[in-house]
Order: sequence, then C-alpha cells, then structure tokens
Amino acid sequence: MSANEKAKAKTDQAVGAAKKNAGRVVGNDRLADEGRAQQVKGDAREAKEKTKDVGKH
Repeated sequence: MSANEKAKAKTDQAVGAAKKNAGRVVGNDRLADEGRAQQVKGDAREAKEKTKDVGKH
C-alpha cells in the first residue's frame, strides 16, 4: 500500500469516527451520518490498497 494512500485512508477513518461521535453527542444526525460515510470511505480506500498489495505478491 502506498504510504500516501494509507495515510488518506487512516485520516478518513479517524475524522469520520470523530464526526460520528460528535454528532451523536450533540444529537446532530446529519453530522453523525457524514462521519459514518467518511469512515466507510476510508475503509473502502484501505481495502482497495490492500487488494492491490495482494496482487503484487
């Protein structure tokens, strides 16, 4: 996995989790949903990169 893509995936996961939790705490469903979506985006990016790595080996 390229270091840049790995960093983007981890950032999306972390920021998404923070938004999701913040949205839950303050009762903002839209913010919580945005956080979940961003977290899923990070998970998908990480899975894509791992798949590319497996293909290389």
